[in-house]
Amino acid sequence: MQQPTIAAGIVDGFVAFLARRGAAANQLAKQADIDPRDLDNPDARIPVHQYATLMRLAQQATGDTGLALRFGAEVGMAEVSILGLIMEASATMGEAFAQMQRYGRLAVAIDPRLPPRFARKHRHGALLLVDHRAEPNDFPEMTEEAFAQLACGPRRFLERPHVLGVYVTHPAPVHADLYAEIFGCPVTFEAGFNALELQPGVADWPIAGSRRYVLDILRERGDRLLAEGAESRVRPRLEEALRLVLHQGEPSADAIAKQLGYSRSTLFRRLRSESTSFSIVLDELRRDVSIAHLKRGRTSLAEVTYLVGLSDPASFSRAFARWTGQTPGRYRLLSNRDDVARQR
Repeated sequence: MQQPTIAAGIVDGFVAFLARRGAAANQLAKQADIDPRDLDNPDARIPVHQYATLMRLAQQATGDTGLALRFGAEVGMAEVSILGLIMEASATMGEAFAQMQRYGRLAVAIDPRLPPRFARKHRHGALLLVDHRAEPNDFPEMTEEAFAQLACGPRRFLERPHVLGVYVTHPAPVHADLYAEIFGCPVTFEAGFNALELQPGVADWPIAGSRRYVLDILRERGDRLLAEGAESRVRPRLEEALRLVLHQGEPSADAIAKQLGYSRSTLFRRLRSESTSFSIVLDELRRDVSIAHLKRGRTSLAEVTYLVGLSDPASFSRAFARWTGQTPGRYRLLSNRDDVARQR
């Protein structure tokens, strides 16, 4: 499963929020292994586990366990993410919720194979905005932050409260009293689901009215960012760079990182966010190239050894046995037999 990521703009917004409260924000970010350069582009991606680490470090440094709630209430989504801009440029709250379903991955990307994180549902006559994030109690601060933004942000342009109740699956935290202050409505802890109960007719409440041109521009950029999501992955670019130097032996991670425009630590961090590593990509590329050459049957084992950058045929044989469970010679023999059988 793809590792969850969060928009760098949100992380940068939290760092700025901490700085305004007198915390050593940049130092805390570095302790969480977040490179400040990665926050320059608000649409870049940061692994959620690094954001969680930053949140916990900030709580320890400030002694305030309610930082996520305060951040969500104080800083609107439109200030830190294109998702917020798209939602606030919508004509109605119903359209804003629909845009959140479509573009929610631009804020927090869990796994593209899963349904949208938020969904409107009716339960016992109540209208709920349900958060389907998996394992929410592992990082309840993300629930707190999102719910505070969804409750407090629209107050700037709505004439009356739109949230009637809050339901969270985590136990009441130390800062439970802060919930009443921020949400201004009943809160149920250790509920069976995470959700905001909304006014029944909230979908028809107006937001922007005449900002359709702005919305079209924002949605065009949002669609482009969604489409570029797969293309922004580091692994394909790393494979391409490694393929060019594979025959030269052990490639230099520093040199490859520089070629891709990263520092070594940033390259390794981005690979971790894709649930892989430099050594894994290199090893799997060597495997795939070896198999391709052996299947063609026109390259000697010594030549394949050279092409994948291993030191000698014995090292190649050991590596190939690890990859496939077979010796290179037997694999080639069986592949040739299969080709002959298919041709008959």
